[in-house]
Amino acid sequence: MGSNLPFIVAGIGLAVMLTFSCIGSAIGVTMAGNSLIGSLKKNPDIFGRGMILCALPSTQGLYGFAGFFLMLSRLKNYTAGALSMNSAATILAVGIALGLVGLYSGIKQASLVSNGVVEMANGQDVFGKTMILAVFPELYAILAFAATFLALPAAV
Repeated sequence: MGSNLPFIVAGIGLAVMLTFSCIGSAIGVTMAGNSLIGSLKKNPDIFGRGMILCALPSTQGLYGFAGFFLMLSRLKNYTAGALSMNSAATILAVGIALGLVGLYSGIKQASLVSNGVVEMANGQDVFGKTMILAVFPELYAILAFAATFLALPAAV
């Protein structure tokens, strides 16, 4: 069990990374999609642009998957006893960071996008402005992914 403990710790980090970032995306696209469905009753012509906005929160799950894939592919190179506890703790830390940032930024991005969709239904020309503003919560998910990527050589 002792030689497997670092793999268990790293595995928890990978699970948190993937699970929470994907939950953030699932909640985000659902929130934005619900806004679009309600808005289509008022203005059915916004579907195409609204759908693009609704897809934006899905990227947090992609960052979580990419981080998971990078870490997992490196972990496969280690045998029992070869992975240090320090490396496993690093994977756990970046997994928690990316997972939580993905969860929160996906939900907050959806909140912003939902407001843009509603205003598009009200006849306001806010598609481009909403796209620009939606980049801000996305930036933090990108930073968390970049931190995961930068921690990769140190971790494994």
